[in-house]
Amino acid sequence: MKVTTLLDRATLNRSLAVASIAIASVLVAPSTWAQALSLSDSILPEQANQQGNLPQQEVNDTPRANWDSGTYGPVSPNVQDPDVLPPFGANLFTGGFRGAMGDGLNPDYRIKPGDQVTVRAWGAFELDRVLPVDAQGNIFIPGSGPLKVEGQSSQQVDASVRQAITSVYPDNVQVYTNLQGVQPVAVYVTGYVENPGRYAGTPNDSLLYFLDQSGGIDQDLGSYRQIRVMREGRNVATVDLYDFLINGNIPRPQFQDGDTIVVEERGPAIAVGGDVHREYRYEMTGSSLSGAELVNLARLRSGVSHVLLRGDRDDGPIAQYFPIDMFAGQTIRSGDEVLFSSDKRSETIVVEVEGSYYGPSRYALPRDARLSELLDAIAVPENMTAVESISIKRESVKEQQAQSLEDSLRRLETTYLGAPSNTNEEASIRIQEAELIQDFIARASELEPSGRLVVAYDGRISDIRLQDGDVVTIPEVSDSMLISGEVLVPQAAVYRPGMSVIDYIEGAGGFTERADDDHILIVRQNGAVENARNVNLRPGDEILVMPAAPTHNLQLASTITQILYQVAVATRVAVDL
Repeated sequence: MKVTTLLDRATLNRSLAVASIAIASVLVAPSTWAQALSLSDSILPEQANQQGNLPQQEVNDTPRANWDSGTYGPVSPNVQDPDVLPPFGANLFTGGFRGAMGDGLNPDYRIKPGDQVTVRAWGAFELDRVLPVDAQGNIFIPGSGPLKVEGQSSQQVDASVRQAITSVYPDNVQVYTNLQGVQPVAVYVTGYVENPGRYAGTPNDSLLYFLDQSGGIDQDLGSYRQIRVMREGRNVATVDLYDFLINGNIPRPQFQDGDTIVVEERGPAIAVGGDVHREYRYEMTGSSLSGAELVNLARLRSGVSHVLLRGDRDDGPIAQYFPIDMFAGQTIRSGDEVLFSSDKRSETIVVEVEGSYYGPSRYALPRDARLSELLDAIAVPENMTAVESISIKRESVKEQQAQSLEDSLRRLETTYLGAPSNTNEEASIRIQEAELIQDFIARASELEPSGRLVVAYDGRISDIRLQDGDVVTIPEVSDSMLISGEVLVPQAAVYRPGMSVIDYIEGAGGFTERADDDHILIVRQNGAVENARNVNLRPGDEILVMPAAPTHNLQLASTITQILYQVAVATRVAVDL
C-alpha cells in the first residue's frame, strides 16, 4: 500500500508552512532561516520621491550586462602569481631515475670503440673470445682479420661476424655473438639544474638518468620544455618533457663521452588552479597557447563546467568566465591565471529511504522533487507503518544544529568563565562552577546532532522540496515507550493506554537526585520534542527526564537549562552536569 493512501491525501500540505514544520534544532536563531536579501536602511528612488527626499528622475532600466553570456561569474580578489606554484613535472626528479643505469643491451644500441663483443664458433672452426672494438671501430677475428663493426646494432654485428667466418670456413660452422659490455661515458649536465657537473653513465642511459644525477631541473628558473643535447658544438636532440609526462614519449639519443645536456631558462608560464587534480605552473613554448592545448595539459576533475581566465592585456586587466566548451578557442598569455570550476549543479538528486517500506532504499529524483512525489512511489506494509511520524534527516539542518550548539557553548564559556568575583566566597563558588561548566562543555561538544527535520505535524505532512542527500525516515509502528535521562533504571516499557508520564518514570525506578522533575520532555518518533505537561503519550514516544542545573546562580541556571534543552532536542541525549 502506498504511503499517501494510509494518510489522507488531503492532509498533504503542498505549501511549505513554517508553522507546521518543527526543525529539530528549535533553538536556532531566526536569522538562520533562508530569506530574501533586503536593504532595510536603503531608500529606492521612487520611495525617496514619495517622501520628498529626492527630485523625480528618470531611471535607465536597460541591463548593463548580459549575465547569461557566460562571461560573468564568481571572481576571487587576487590573481594567482604563477611563480608561487610548483611547475608541472616538479615530482619527476625524486631519485627514481638515477639508480636505473642502462645495461647497453638495447637492440638499437650502436657499437662504438671500447665496447666488447663475445664471439663463439664451433664445428669445423672453433673460437671463444671476447673481442674489443679498437679505436678504428674494428674487431679482429682470428683467421679472418679485422672487421668493421662501429655504428652497427647488435643484430648487424652478428650478421657481419657470421659472414666473415663462413667466408673462410663455409661448411659445418656455427657462429654466436653477444655484446659483452659497453664503454662508459661521461656527460656534462649544465644550465638551469640543481647541481651542474660531469656525470658517468652508459651510452644507452636516458636523458632523465643524467638529469636526475644532477638533482633535477631548477624549479624556479629551469625549463621542462627546452632541453638540448649538444655534441661537438652541434645540437643532437631537443627534448620537451611535457610530451613524456603526458604521452610517455621521449627522444633516446645514444650518448657519447663528452656530450653536454643543457637545460634552458624557463619560458613564459601561466597559473592553473581550481577543480584540477594538482595546481601547477605550466610553461609555454611560445608567447601564448589555446584553451584546448591547456585542457590537454591540465588534469581536470570530473564535472568541470566553467573556466575563469584572468590576466593583463595591453588595454588593461581582464576577467572572463566561459563555459568549458567555449574555452577551447580562447588565447592564454604569459602570466594569466586559469581557474577551472565545477559551477553547474546536477539536475538530479539522490534521496535515501529508511524504516518500514518496500522497494529500493535510494531514489534518483529531479532537483525540484517534493516529498509527496517520493511518498507516492513508495509502498509500505499495511498496519505496520507510522506514516504520521515521517521525518527527514538533512545535512544542512545538522550543520545548523552543530553551529548553534557550538555558539551557545562558546557564549556560556565566555560569559561565566571570565566573570569577576567580588568576594572570596563568591570566587570559591565560581571556581567550582567553572569546573562543572568546562566538563559540561567538553562532553556536550562531542555530541553529534541528528539533523532531524520534522515534516509530519498535527496530522499533516508538509510537502517540502527534497534536497540531495536527504534521508526520509518512515518509522514502523511501535508498541513500546523508552524512558531515559535522569531516571534510576533507564529502560523500554510496553505502551499501556491510560498510563501517565509519572507512571512510566516510577516504573523505571523514579527520579535520580540530579533530576529536574519540572522539566520532562517527550520525544516523538518523528523527532519533535514537546514538554510532557502538554502532550498525550503515544506508542513509540521517548520520555526524557532532564538534569537540573547544579547552581544557585539563577542566570547561570537559566542559561545551562536552555543549553540542556538544545542538546536534548538536537541529539536526543540528556547531558548531566
